[in-house]
Amino acid sequence: MTEQSRARFRSEARSEQPDPVLLCLLAAAEHTLTAPGAAGEGPVPTLDELLTACQAALDRHAAAVRRAVAERDPGTPEETAALLAAVLAGRERFHGRQSDYRRLESSLLPEVLRRRRGLPIMLSLVWQAVAARAGLTVHGIALPGHFIVAVGGPDPGDEYVLADPFHGGRQLSSQDAAAIVVAAGQRFTPELFTPAQPLDLVLRVLGNIRGWAAERPEQARTQMWATELSLLLPRHPAQLRLERAELLVRTGDFLGGAAEMEAYARILDAFDPDAAARVRKEARAARHRLN
Repeated sequence: MTEQSRARFRSEARSEQPDPVLLCLLAAAEHTLTAPGAAGEGPVPTLDELLTACQAALDRHAAAVRRAVAERDPGTPEETAALLAAVLAGRERFHGRQSDYRRLESSLLPEVLRRRRGLPIMLSLVWQAVAARAGLTVHGIALPGHFIVAVGGPDPGDEYVLADPFHGGRQLSSQDAAAIVVAAGQRFTPELFTPAQPLDLVLRVLGNIRGWAAERPEQARTQMWATELSLLLPRHPAQLRLERAELLVRTGDFLGGAAEMEAYARILDAFDPDAAARVRKEARAARHRLN
């Protein structure tokens, strides 16, 4: 099942218009379809059953939004954002809490749809997906430390309003958004309001999973699949190769990890010989653990 989901993940990531919803569902399948009980009560679904159920849930939420649009006929981005908040955060109860940062389920789209709770980026993805199905324009905005959405836009001159799905869809001013960026220790620039690209969103979701697992040594295999899926994306940090190599060593594949460390060191040779030497030292230490 993992091979099937990974093949589809790789194919979708390299398509002309990659679908972040499908990619996040396929990523979640790495956990849901291989961890007993991860999908909740009852038997673990097949990959196709998982995809069909999640797409159907998004369609149901979109139908609720379309009904609200027909009743209220929103004329401005502010009115549209308020409508989405009333339906998704109000009636459908999608929101986030600080405790969600401590749960892997908060980064797994099927679980977010089931629990209606998740990290800011996942709730923003739900808003995007539902809005698109309802014929509305919503884009993800990848602020440092806190993902939000823009309702309206994205062409120059288009009106839009910022909203925070994690906090019930509350609308944000540019000053509010700038404060979020500064609180994350970054410098605010208007370019941060550029709509997030699908593959960048998926890489960030996988990064959240990797970060969650890295804080929990017993979750090395979770960190491994999130790292390996990140490596399947057309663009990814080269550092992920070393992360995978170190995970192989942590999970007992000393020779495999050492070989990948040496391959990464050869890449480093051209621009950072000192770092290459340190990686080769790690590779030797991994091989010695066989003795």
